[in-house]
This record gives sequence, C-alpha cells and structure tokens, in this order.
Amino acid sequence: MAECAMAAPEKKTLGVVGLGLIGGSFVKSYEPSEEWQIFGYDVDERINQFAMLAEDIDGVLDEETIGRCDLILLCVTPEAAIGWLAEHADLIAPDAVVIDCCGVKESVCDSCFAIAREHGFTYVGGHPMAGRHYSGYKYATEKLYRGAPMVIVPEVYDDIELLAKVKDLLAPARFGSISVTTAREHDRMIAFTSQLAHVVSNAYVKSPTAEGHDGFSAGSYKDLTRVAWLNEKMWTELFMDNRENLSRELDHLIDRLTEYRDALREEDHERMEQLLAEGVKRKTEIDG
Repeated sequence: MAECAMAAPEKKTLGVVGLGLIGGSFVKSYEPSEEWQIFGYDVDERINQFAMLAEDIDGVLDEETIGRCDLILLCVTPEAAIGWLAEHADLIAPDAVVIDCCGVKESVCDSCFAIAREHGFTYVGGHPMAGRHYSGYKYATEKLYRGAPMVIVPEVYDDIELLAKVKDLLAPARFGSISVTTAREHDRMIAFTSQLAHVVSNAYVKSPTAEGHDGFSAGSYKDLTRVAWLNEKMWTELFMDNRENLSRELDHLIDRLTEYRDALREEDHERMEQLLAEGVKRKTEIDG
C-alpha cells in the first residue's frame, strides 16, 4: 500500500499597511514562502508595483485580501493607523491580530483597542525598536529587526496565550527580545530614549558653526547628528502626540545644560569637573 503523503502546512497570511522603511523591512523579513503569503499596501501605487515586481509581496492588501490575513501590521503614522483600522475594521477576520508599529502608544492604543472590541478581532500596540536615518522602501532591509527589541502593548497585560501567539506571528522578523508594557509607560520612556535625541540632534546642527565642520568633525559629530535627518511631518505628529512627556524631558535637559553654561561663565573649574564626574558616574550606573 502506498504511503500517504504528508499534507503541507497551511500558509499564514501577513498584511502590511505602509511600505516605507518599517513596513518594507517587515515584508522583506517575512518574504513570500511556503509558510507565508504577504500582501502590502502603500498610498504610493508605484511602491506597490515595485514590491510586487521585486517579489517581496504576493499582491496588494485590499478589500479582497484583508479578511485572509492572520497578522496585519500598521506601519504608518498614528493618525493614519487609526484611520485605516476604523475604515477597514469590518473586513478583518475575528481570529486575526492587528499590531501597529507607531512611535507613540497612548493615543493609538486608546482608539484601536476600542475599534477592535467593537468589531471582534485582536489589536495589540507595538513598537519595533529599530530604524535608520533614511526613510522609504528602497532603504528597507530584511535585517532591520534581527536582534532588535520589540515592545508590545496588549489590552490585557497578562494574557499568556495572546503573548505566545504574538511571539509566534512575529518570529520571522527575528527580534532579539519582545517586552510587554503599558501605553503610558512606553510613551514616558520613548520621550527620553528616542524623541529627545531627535530634538537635540536636529537643534544641534542649527549652530552657525556647523557650516564649517568639514575637516574638524569625527565620531562625536556623526553620532550626535545622525538622527537630525528625519521626516519632519511624521516626527511632528509623534512629538505633539507625546508633548507632555517630551516637554518634561526637554525641561530636564535645559536645566542640566544651564548648569554647564553657568560653570563656564563663572570660570568655575571645580563645578565643571563635578558636573562631568556626575555624568560619568550616571552613565556607569545605567549602562555598566
């Protein structure tokens, strides 16, 4: 008697909204295969066509394919993510998981949790902690998320079954860790670790001295100015959504900078040495 052939495992389906650096890197990380079918959508039709020609996606994410998705990633701005989910919620399968990848969480999660509850699917807030100072699909890479942290914000913090499902669905991206937090805590921390750094970098290059930096700058200049290149529309939306947290961090920084400036003006060598020593000590305490 002939042996029965083993049935091939059923493909999972990924839908990606927004094919910029973040969304593009997700489709390249998953890539169409025996395990995954991938649909993508960008407002720029040229990007959709290019992604299909490059065989990074199987087709366009639209009214015909949304309902087939096991996982939908919203890789657009907060306002656009909320708008897309509200407009297409009726098409999403009840057993699907939707994860946004926005840089702020409170405003997005408040709206998206409510939409998901109303329509009966699962939504989880998310933020992949990876990026480049260039944006757009042409800079997307399958290696962007490898080893990087992924932060998720579930509506129910201790739903172990959901967390396991999310971890399995995100496995092809090969994140180094997946951590769970609240939307409020995420936004408080991201104001310091990301948003403040972008403001400082963007402001730093506005010095008139910057025009003559060539030949006088090395690693310090490059490190501090890398994220001065940014998408001003997107980052303005992120900053405004998180304005209370970011304003507080700017106040802290301005207070500290004032101490250094005052020590210089007063020619206070002892105070300057003390301030610098405090910074070294603090860096050692928090980073080892």
